[in-house]
Amino acid sequence: MRGSFARLLAVLAVCAASLGAQAAPTVVILVRHAEKGALPANDPPLTEAGVARARALVAALADARIDAVIATPTVRTRETARAVAEPRGLTIETVALAAKEAHVGAVAEAVRRHTGQTVLVVGHSNTVPAIITVLGGPKLADLCDDQYSNLFTLILGAGPPQLIRGTFGAPSPPPAENCGNPMR
Repeated sequence: MRGSFARLLAVLAVCAASLGAQAAPTVVILVRHAEKGALPANDPPLTEAGVARARALVAALADARIDAVIATPTVRTRETARAVAEPRGLTIETVALAAKEAHVGAVAEAVRRHTGQTVLVVGHSNTVPAIITVLGGPKLADLCDDQYSNLFTLILGAGPPQLIRGTFGAPSPPPAENCGNPMR
């Protein structure tokens, strides 16, 4: 995945250069937190597989110029985000959990404060697709409980929003049909 992401970044650089005096696009990279433990039930940390996935995210984004990192205050999202933020000297911007619609709106507002930059958003199974939609991307179904490898890149400001889907780390199993779930 690292090679294909590097190619994507090269294409984005060419697009930004061709825009000339126009504003550079905002690139939003969205992932769900990595694999979480079972305890404590209300705010579990990452499992060993989750720690490995967070390291895989670092590798996938190695060539990306990340300007900001946004996450919720849960342990699992912060641990996933920290793997990318700390080596770059970035502070994680925390957006409080609230009712889904309010939370998604708050994350979108935080992203909009970084116009022309590259922003990593670490969210949850049901917020990542909703954030993509609120930012102008397509409507996507919530992610299933066992889906952790999705890497979504949303490009804003260079024409209609463009969504690029990729993966990172160990592959997730194929999604189950109608796997509806609450915030994870």
